[in-house]
Amino acid sequence: MSLLLATVIAATPHPVASVRVTFDRRGETAIAYSGPADIATGRPVTGDDPVRVASISKLVVAIGVLRLVEQGKLDLDADVSGMLGWRLRNPAFPDTPITLRLLLSHQSSLTDTIDYVLALDADLRGILSDPRAWDASHAPGTWFAYTNFNFPVVAAVMERATGERFDRLMDRLVLRPLKLDACYNWASCTPATAARAVVIYRDGQPTKDDNRGAMPACTVTPAADGGCDLGKWRAGTNGAMFSPQGGLRISARGLARIGRLLLGRGSVDGVRLLSRRSAALLETPLWTFNGSNGDTGNGFNCSYGLAVTFLATRQAGCRDDPFGDGRQRFGHSGDAYGLRSGLWIDRRSGTGVAYFATDVVVTEPGMRSAYTPVEERLARPD
Repeated sequence: MSLLLATVIAATPHPVASVRVTFDRRGETAIAYSGPADIATGRPVTGDDPVRVASISKLVVAIGVLRLVEQGKLDLDADVSGMLGWRLRNPAFPDTPITLRLLLSHQSSLTDTIDYVLALDADLRGILSDPRAWDASHAPGTWFAYTNFNFPVVAAVMERATGERFDRLMDRLVLRPLKLDACYNWASCTPATAARAVVIYRDGQPTKDDNRGAMPACTVTPAADGGCDLGKWRAGTNGAMFSPQGGLRISARGLARIGRLLLGRGSVDGVRLLSRRSAALLETPLWTFNGSNGDTGNGFNCSYGLAVTFLATRQAGCRDDPFGDGRQRFGHSGDAYGLRSGLWIDRRSGTGVAYFATDVVVTEPGMRSAYTPVEERLARPD
């Protein structure tokens, strides 16, 4: 074990690397970063380095969906079966349609009981015909359960509506118009961007994006036979290919720009990406815990909308205030492979914060919420 690695491990529960950016509508107001983006090389992290931000990816997908809704290509309340070309139903509730609104708000009755990380050649239709993928106790629209599998379905619907590969579609709809050097998985990023990846660690060991200064040999989960031919992509066949649920690679400064778009009610730096009406939909809760209408994850999720989390909920059993000040905020958190991330907007003050940390070791609960102590430190109100 190298001296640097031993030092990093001994320093836990402090993360290996962290970046925090605060902002308002006009721009960034402060940025702080520390630690190595890559332990092996000692390369220091910066605010411009792309990192897999986990579930904040879902919020950005929702922005893409709303752009397609505005263009008349998608309908939030239509049965998605018509777009998929096959009947999507919970076998226990075969007469209840499933819509994009239900998928985006985690009320579709899909579950993560089976693996949502699918091989390149996987068949989404066949996988979701398995009753184990579904909640047999709750009909769509009656129960909240945070479920990653909703988003491969959303991505498949987007692909079928446009005929475009999901990662390229998100680049066209959201990332490129905002001038963001970002991508879902790595195929749509340049090799130079992939070379700057923030390596994600758990217990000092790389878990994601140990790219070693190059583009990964396979930018998606390989096929069952180990192959990685993206030419076999077919619209809507496998919506999980580019990890819509968590695979966005973007810098903390890029996240801050997304936050400024939300603060600007769909507009940032003269670019109007969403109508005010669509932006307002992102600030509208579709589910709020009332004591018996969903799974809060021990108080972590208590109010949710179109791939947007709302803080802080004044309901018994809710511990969704990492800021500790009781103020209402909206945005999303991320948690995967040892990384924790957050993007939070305070509409009342007109400010926001974007952050991430790698190798977050959970040795103790948060002092004031269901979030980790590291997240509470990064989310502190300024």
